[in-house]
Amino acid sequence: MKIVHSRWIPFRGFSAINLFGVIFVRKDLPKRYQSDPLWLETIVRHERIHTRQMVELLVIPFYLIYIIEWLVRLAICRDAERAYRSISFEQEAYAYQDDPEYRQRRKPYAFLRYWRF
Repeated sequence: MKIVHSRWIPFRGFSAINLFGVIFVRKDLPKRYQSDPLWLETIVRHERIHTRQMVELLVIPFYLIYIIEWLVRLAICRDAERAYRSISFEQEAYAYQDDPEYRQRRKPYAFLRYWRF
């Protein structure tokens, strides 16, 4: 998985984003994060879970559902951070980002178990 360090992608407040299987990490993160291999491994595991989700949904639908789910959750909770953290794709990725074996045992469409409103 390719990792690109960027000044502009992702938006401020986020440390990394997966766009079509490429991980973009902010250049202006504190040095302790950039040089910490455990932090980077965690980010890569998190983003690889998203890559699996993308493949299952044929990429473009993943992004459409992601944005729609975020907008609906934002309307419900009126807080951007809470809306982001409650997206089903993010809940799965955060729940298993520290588990190096998760992708091997992950069942297809596992994010659906977090699909609640």
